[in-house]
Amino acid sequence: MPTAVAPGHRPVIAGLGITELGKVYGRGSGQFAAEAVRLAAADAGLPLSALDGLLTSSGVTGGVSIDLQRDLGLTDLRLLSHLQAYGSTAGAMVQLASMAVMSGMASAVACVFADSPLRPERGAGAIYGSRHAGAGWWGLLGASGVIGANPMYALAARRHMTAYGTTSEQLGQIAVAQRGWAALNPRAQLREPMTLADHQESRWIAEPFHLLDCCLVSNGGIAVIVTTADRAAGLARPPVHVLGWAQSHPGHYLRRNPDFGLVSGAAQAGPAALAMAGVGVHEVDVFELYDCYTFTVLITLEDYGLCGKGEGGPFVASGVLGPGGKLRVNTGGGQLSGYYMWGMTPLSEAVIQARGQAGERQAEAHDIVLVSGNGGVLDHHSTLVLGSAAGAS
Repeated sequence: MPTAVAPGHRPVIAGLGITELGKVYGRGSGQFAAEAVRLAAADAGLPLSALDGLLTSSGVTGGVSIDLQRDLGLTDLRLLSHLQAYGSTAGAMVQLASMAVMSGMASAVACVFADSPLRPERGAGAIYGSRHAGAGWWGLLGASGVIGANPMYALAARRHMTAYGTTSEQLGQIAVAQRGWAALNPRAQLREPMTLADHQESRWIAEPFHLLDCCLVSNGGIAVIVTTADRAAGLARPPVHVLGWAQSHPGHYLRRNPDFGLVSGAAQAGPAALAMAGVGVHEVDVFELYDCYTFTVLITLEDYGLCGKGEGGPFVASGVLGPGGKLRVNTGGGQLSGYYMWGMTPLSEAVIQARGQAGERQAEAHDIVLVSGNGGVLDHHSTLVLGSAAGAS
C-alpha cells in the first residue's frame, strides 16, 4: 500500500452479503443482486442510504446493470459503473472501489455480482454450452465442435501435460482436496466425500477433463462493501484490509502463442499485488484461487511462485492441499465443490477467512489472504492481497 496514503484512508472490506446459492429458482439475477447488496450493507451495519458508490457485474444471463441503483432506491451516487472482465471482475471491482475511497471520490462502495443460469427443466451446462454459438467466428468454432470454455481449457491443460508430464490423476488431487474443504462448509453445494477413483471414473467432458475437473453452475448473488479504515472502525464487522492489488490481461486469445497453457496472467498480477502489499508469497496464510477447472488452480500455483514452472503436478499430488495439508487453498471448496459465483467465490471465502469466521474450516493463521480471479481462457487476471487487522499492521 502506498505510504503516502494516511492509514485511516486505506481501503477495507466492511460488509459481505451472500444470498442463498445453488439450485435456487424463482428469482432473476437482478433480484439476487439487490438482495446481496442489502445483506452486505446489513452485515456492515450500514443503512443502504450510506452507500454512495455501486459497481455491478453480471454473469451469462445478464440481468444486472447500473439500473440496480433504481431498484435499491439509491440516490446521489458519486460512483456508478458496470464492469465485465469475466471471472477477474470481482477483483477489479474491489480495486476500483479501493481507489475511489482512498481518493475521497466515494466513501462506501457496494460491489456486486449475480447470475441465474440454472433452470429446473434443463441441465446446468446448457446455457454455457450455447454461448456464442451463432454466426461469424463463433459459429465457425461451434461448427468445429469448440463450444464454450470446456474445449478451450482442455487444450490449455493438454499443452501443460505435453510440456511437463502433468497427469489427470494429479489434477484429480486438486478436486479431491477441495471436496475435503467443502465438507466443512455449510454453504457448499457438494459435500459428499470424493476419492481419486471417483474423479477418474467420472465421465469425460472434454479430454483431459473429467466431470469432476469442472466447476459447478450456481444461481445467486454476492456483494461486498468497500470503505475506509476510519469509516469501518465503528461498524459491525471486523474490517478486512485491502493491502495490494494488480491486474494482467495478456491479450493472446485465439492466437498462436507459445505460452498458451503454460503461463497465465497470474505470473504478472501476483508478484505486483504482493509487492504493493509488501509481503512475499510464502508469507501468505491462505490462498483463494479461481478454479473454474482443476487446471486453473495448478497453473496459478505455479505462476504465483508456490512451486516451479512445470512442477505443479507433483506439487499438488504431494499432499500439500486439503484440510490435512500444509497449504490452505480454496478453503470453502471453491467453484469445484462450493459454489460458482465467478470471482466472488474466492473473494467471499477470503473475507470469511480473514475475519476468522469460517467455523470448522477456519485456517489457524489468516492474517494475509491472497485472492485470484481468472477470466476468459486465461485471458484476464486480477489479484487481491487482503489482511486482518494484525496482517495490516
